[in-house]
Amino acid sequence: MQEHEYKTKDLGEASALHACGVKLIRLDSEQNFFWFVFENNGATEISDTYWSGELKVSAKDYNDSFRSLKERLFSRQTSRG
Repeated sequence: MQEHEYKTKDLGEASALHACGVKLIRLDSEQNFFWFVFENNGATEISDTYWSGELKVSAKDYNDSFRSLKERLFSRQTSRG
């Protein structure tokens, strides 16, 4: 992982980052799971706020991000075979 990247395998955390406008760069496959790889443009701070329970984000934006990332994740899983 490069310093300018932030990785997580947690869909909830990834959804929060995405809902806050952090750019998703790619999904990386590793054995039986995928890493969501984001630009580390404030991602670490957003993640800390998410995990502390203090992140404020629109419920609609979070839900839209969750659905979008979930669809992307499952399309990648099914294409792996």
